[in-house]
Amino acid sequence: MEQKNIITILVFCIASAAIITTIFGIFTNEGPGSYDYESIRGENVVIYGKGIYQHMSAEVVIQGIAQDYVTLFIGVPLLLLSLYLAVRGSLKGRILLAGTLGYFLVTYLFYLVMAMYNPLFLLYAFLMGASFFGLALMMLSFDIDKLRAAFTSKTPVKFAGGFLIFNAFSIAILWLSIVIPPLIDGSIYPVALEHYTTLIVQGFDLGLLLPLAVISGALLIKKNRYGYLLGPVYFIFLALLMTALVAKIVAMGMNGYNIIPVIFIIPTFNLFAIICSILLLKNLKTS
Repeated sequence: MEQKNIITILVFCIASAAIITTIFGIFTNEGPGSYDYESIRGENVVIYGKGIYQHMSAEVVIQGIAQDYVTLFIGVPLLLLSLYLAVRGSLKGRILLAGTLGYFLVTYLFYLVMAMYNPLFLLYAFLMGASFFGLALMMLSFDIDKLRAAFTSKTPVKFAGGFLIFNAFSIAILWLSIVIPPLIDGSIYPVALEHYTTLIVQGFDLGLLLPLAVISGALLIKKNRYGYLLGPVYFIFLALLMTALVAKIVAMGMNGYNIIPVIFIIPTFNLFAIICSILLLKNLKTS
């Protein structure tokens, strides 16, 4: 693996910083408690009022803390395990590491631009930057011409690629169902906007992540050499992100929010993402 030393340093720094941010997110509890707040658009928003996320809405904080648990107990261990395998020369480990770094990049990009300013701002910025450069170095370390030959002829490229495209369009429809109705009825601002400046998750998904999923899926179906890199890496990232999303949904349900029908849809998508990840890695000829 090229740039092994730099990537190792970056990964250990990311793991250390992520442990700090997630522990603060999960365990800090100081503050006055929840209270009502009228947004600039005249909407009543329940503010969480406790811990590092005290100035954010209660609904978003519940989801953020749930993701902190996933990052701490699944993301960080997988990051370190995949680094160990990658350093030993495992191709599966390198793909796992790239996908996991993608999860950390997107996670802390969202934390940086969506979370209300708090004392962890510099750590969020560091985590986003370190994850970006780590992912970039990992993606550049693969020999594209040899990667396609590393997969067996039985690799389910059509199934995996088709699911990536289907998942992308499904999530796009979900987000558009939030954005478009207010534009049609003239109210303009979705309820989900609460007291935030814009719809960060929906914007990045619609503009960047979902198109990337469609491109990765299409290239994989066509057995394009870039598809054999983008597809498996995206699936690792997606499996982790969907796991965090399932945790968010469960946490919301435990706090009395309506989680029907997403409690059936998202775990199903998560299961398929995990299955596709396993199938793609399983069909690598080399370890």
